[in-house]
Amino acid sequence: MKWFVVFAFVLILGSLASAMVFLIRDRGRTRNVVRALGFRVGFSILLFLLVLFANWMGWIQSTGIPVGPGN
Repeated sequence: MKWFVVFAFVLILGSLASAMVFLIRDRGRTRNVVRALGFRVGFSILLFLLVLFANWMGWIQSTGIPVGPGN
């Protein structure tokens, strides 16, 4: 699961970099920038939902701050 998250972050950053290249090269005249940024947003939402689902299924476990009245 850890490698999938790392791979997903690499894809998200690659999409952001490609959007920057399209913006500089095409000067915003084509829809490539919108497509690349749309892919980035969609894949980020998908990754977030996958992490929530994996936590719900017990595949990963959160190690954050304990919640309760004793804090």
